[in-house]
Amino acid sequence: MQAIVYYLTLPILYFLSILPFWLLYRLSDLMFVLLYYVVRYRRKVVSTNLTNSFPEKSPEEIARISRKFYRYFCDLILESLKTLTIGERSLRKHLLFANTELFEKYYEQGQSLIIVMGHFGNWELGGARFSLEPIHQLIVIYHPFKNPYFEGLIRHMRMRLGNGLYPMKTAFRDMVKDRDKVTATAFIADQTPSNANAHWMQFLNQDTPVFQGTEKIAAKMNYPVVYISVRRIRRGLYSIEPELLFETPRDTAPGEISEAHTRRLERDIQEHPEIWLWTHRRWKRKREKQAVLQ
Repeated sequence: MQAIVYYLTLPILYFLSILPFWLLYRLSDLMFVLLYYVVRYRRKVVSTNLTNSFPEKSPEEIARISRKFYRYFCDLILESLKTLTIGERSLRKHLLFANTELFEKYYEQGQSLIIVMGHFGNWELGGARFSLEPIHQLIVIYHPFKNPYFEGLIRHMRMRLGNGLYPMKTAFRDMVKDRDKVTATAFIADQTPSNANAHWMQFLNQDTPVFQGTEKIAAKMNYPVVYISVRRIRRGLYSIEPELLFETPRDTAPGEISEAHTRRLERDIQEHPEIWLWTHRRWKRKREKQAVLQ
């Protein structure tokens, strides 16, 4: 059954990927109406997340942000399909890359980096655009799909322009194995870890668990940590904006890296809340009482 669904879906995905952006956005407008008003996909989750994150905002403001988010969410889905076929010219047209000098400096030194980012803006197109620069090879840490057919498709989409992938479970071992290469390993660090592997902090006005893996690996490898924001300038145009957070992670205190990159993401979300992934149940875990008392 998985194979049947995959092979029926694949031609549709490729067809959508070759459409020009202007036509893709017309489809996105239609998709928004269906997803928001008809299907009502995770409307309650999004509303609850926004209300808890912005308690100072009125119900009308929350509803307005929610609608903007769903419009963007539809854009994000269809834009991401472009990674199946998009070429260099189109990537450069739709994604600007600010301050590549930061990467060039470390690349010339043969110094690998750790990139930390969130589900903010179009991270899929951002990764594809990164591959065009004569700098570090981008390696993305990801959760493999259970469906082997779509797993192969996702790997193709993310690797076709030269990027690499590390499964989350073997990420540190893979980084050690590739330590002689000049790489930039990207952690999308705003997912929900288990309580046992979490650094707890206030994020968007809520008690939030944050993955400690990013800072632990950064300290062990002592790779400089760079935060990347993929900002949307307007529909169909993004800017990739890197910012150095830590030069020598080995010298940081426990929790310092996690706090810094989460605060940096929080600032982006507060400035442009409509382009963060609010459909995730980001706050489904609660801090254990023992941890709160410590």
